[in-house]
Amino acid sequence: MTTSDATSAAPLLEIRHLRKAFGTRAVLGDVSFQVQPGAVLSVLGRSGTGKSVLLKCVVGLLEHDGGEVLFRGQSLENPAARKALRQASSYVFQQNALFDSATVFENVLMPLRARGEGERELWPQRVRDVLHRLELEDATDRYPAELSGGMQKRLAVARALVTEPELVFFDEPTAGLDPLRRNAVFSLIARLQRERRFTAVLVTHDVQEALVVSSHVLWLDSGTVQFDGMAALFATAQEPALREFRDNIEALRESLRSVANPTST
Repeated sequence: MTTSDATSAAPLLEIRHLRKAFGTRAVLGDVSFQVQPGAVLSVLGRSGTGKSVLLKCVVGLLEHDGGEVLFRGQSLENPAARKALRQASSYVFQQNALFDSATVFENVLMPLRARGEGERELWPQRVRDVLHRLELEDATDRYPAELSGGMQKRLAVARALVTEPELVFFDEPTAGLDPLRRNAVFSLIARLQRERRFTAVLVTHDVQEALVVSSHVLWLDSGTVQFDGMAALFATAQEPALREFRDNIEALRESLRSVANPTST
């Protein structure tokens, strides 16, 4: 496994020897890593390598088979630590998980109602503020089905940010989007993270885009950590398996060039 130098700061989130299997199929095997405050950590890997399963085990949407998750140094086996993580974090689902029967405004209001945090009379303004920031103020009374794919994604992000979380989990935030919309979503995440200073854990298969916005990279292969370090180091690493994964688009170009211009024998 390739790693960068560890930082001395206390991690916001720490995963120790996490394991998960479905029947006889091991999906995660002894996964350990840390997330520092203010980091943007991208979890990269091929399809089916356990990225989304890892995220769901970390937040408790799936029960892991072994290992430990700690938030601010406290194990999530402790109910108080689980509650603290829920209150401090938000989750952007791969398929957005919007409520079709609720308007854009009502979708964003729901987390505030569920948590009951802050002054109730200020909730509508908080919703309007985040909708304005994500350029959805003109869609307040529309329903998710009336929005484009990119707008639905922005709505899911707005709902995640309205509670002003310290930690945001993004599960394949650009799934199903075309290249221009993918770039727009990554730009949005980067801008909002700089403005609001939240810590982000981003599961994605969009390698090149993720490297632009990330400070750190975790690369999973066959359910184990193969790289854990700075994004800049991942971008320049020369280990053969890592290069094959990271540079697959360039490899495709080379293959197509070979097909178009075969050497004569």
